[in-house]
Amino acid sequence: MQTILISGANRGIGLELARQFSAAGWSIVGTARRPDEATELKALPGTEVLPLEATDPSSIDELVSRLGGRPIDVLIANAGVAIHLEATPVEVTREDFLAVLATNSFAPLALAGALKPNLLAGQHRVAAAMSSLMSSITANDWGTQYTYRASKTGLNALWRALAMEWRSIGITAVLLRPGMVATRMTGYRGIPVEMSVAGMKMVVERLTPADAGRLIGYDGSDVPW
Repeated sequence: MQTILISGANRGIGLELARQFSAAGWSIVGTARRPDEATELKALPGTEVLPLEATDPSSIDELVSRLGGRPIDVLIANAGVAIHLEATPVEVTREDFLAVLATNSFAPLALAGALKPNLLAGQHRVAAAMSSLMSSITANDWGTQYTYRASKTGLNALWRALAMEWRSIGITAVLLRPGMVATRMTGYRGIPVEMSVAGMKMVVERLTPADAGRLIGYDGSDVPW
C-alpha cells in the first residue's frame, strides 16, 4: 500500500488531502499539533495521526522516531501560517516575520531533511511543499502580505535547491500551488477545497523525475517565479 505523510492534516487543505488520498486507498500519516482534537482526520480509513509541532526540531525528531524506518512514498509539507496579512510595512513586526518564516520556510525543509531515509525507502519518492502565488515575484502587481510573501518566496528558493540536490538520489522535490482556497486562512473565500485538492492529487500522482524543481498549480500549470 502506498503511504503519504501530510503535515498540518487536521483541517483545511491538509484534511482534504488526507480525505481524498484515503478514499483512493492510500495509507495516511497525518500530523497535527493536537492529535486528540483531530477527530475528522482520525475517522478516515487507513489513517494514523501523529503529533508534530513543525517548527520544533525535537518534535520532528520524535516523529522520525515514531515512524522508524517506515517507507514514505509521498511527503506533503502542508502546515503553514499567515499572520496579519494586511499589515503595512511599519506594522510588520520582527516577531511576526520570524514566526511566519519559521513555519512556512524552515519547517518544511527541516521535515523533509529528517524524512529523507523514509522517502528513499519508498517507491514514489516525492517530497512536495505547499507554495502560493504570493511567492511569485514577477506576478506581484498589487503588493501587501509582506511576511507571507517572503516566507513562500524563501520556501521556493529552499525547495528548488533541495530538488537539484536530491534528483541525483531519485527523490522528486516539487512545489504545489493550491490557489486561493475557501478555508479558514482565507476567510472561506475562493475555490472549493475539494476542487483544489483533486487537482493537486492528480499532479502528485502524475509526477516524474523530470518535474523536480517545478512550482505547479492545482490545474497542472507552471506558476511564474
